[in-house]
Amino acid sequence: MSKNPPSPADGYRGRFAPSPTGPLHAGSLVAALGSWLDARKNGGKWLLRMEDLDTPRCVPGAVQVIQSQLLACGLFWDEEPSHQSSRQEGYHNALVELAKQKLLYPCTCSRQMIANTLAFLHIQTPRNQEMVYPGTCRPRAADMHDCHQWDAKVAWRIALPKDCHISFEDGILGPQEQDLLREVGDFVLRRSDGVFTYQLAVVVDDALQGITHIVRGADLLSNTARQIFLQRQLGYITPHYKHLPLVLDEHGEKLSKQTLATQIQTHNPEDVLMELRKAGQHLGLQGLPDGDTTTIAEWLLAATQAWHL
Repeated sequence: MSKNPPSPADGYRGRFAPSPTGPLHAGSLVAALGSWLDARKNGGKWLLRMEDLDTPRCVPGAVQVIQSQLLACGLFWDEEPSHQSSRQEGYHNALVELAKQKLLYPCTCSRQMIANTLAFLHIQTPRNQEMVYPGTCRPRAADMHDCHQWDAKVAWRIALPKDCHISFEDGILGPQEQDLLREVGDFVLRRSDGVFTYQLAVVVDDALQGITHIVRGADLLSNTARQIFLQRQLGYITPHYKHLPLVLDEHGEKLSKQTLATQIQTHNPEDVLMELRKAGQHLGLQGLPDGDTTTIAEWLLAATQAWHL
């Protein structure tokens, strides 16, 4: 990979970044199609990145399956696919930079310890939301670490300033804001097992690849303020964000691999067109061809022209 990432002046650069924990399902196809259409509508490039940092969750062969599903759907990428697992040095360098700013500290809290502390403080965590870290291990500002020795047995958290209010404009959902310290708390950048977290990795990845536009599912909206904060601390540009409506199951839960969502069918062009049409309908695309003789390429061209989100 080039030492000099692409510049925003190079034009629109989008990406689709699935985790190889299983095949694509209807929800992930919506995210892939939405990001692809946005790139094509804007005459930009669309990159494929495999978020494979959490090795125990990755399924052998899933990378190849996902790529074959995308290709069957006509969603071609413009550069060689990348893998987070090959970017450890970049994540480490970003962590060192934050440590130099005395923004990091080690944390030995387990999830149960955090839950117990919050219960003692009479703070309840809403269903399906992350626990707000209560700052149990946070040292005084003067004691923040700037060393490069990373103990593999502790997690490393970023110390948020008291005034940490992040606002941004989402291209679909409009104005967004979050008080990070109150709503999230100091968050982990490297886990106690040595794995860099999604929050840090995705920020470094997007900067290294020169990503200018991020189109992804609305389940990731709550992560955006954290990522913008890290972008600012590391001197990176902030991409434009669009968060797509989620595909829900019959219980109103987000469709996911954890809930055993069925993989999309790509055995023949008829199956592919059925899956694409369902995804397009979910995205609110109107006036698309529905005839039996429509090809995948013809459908994608019409969908690109109809793209309005």
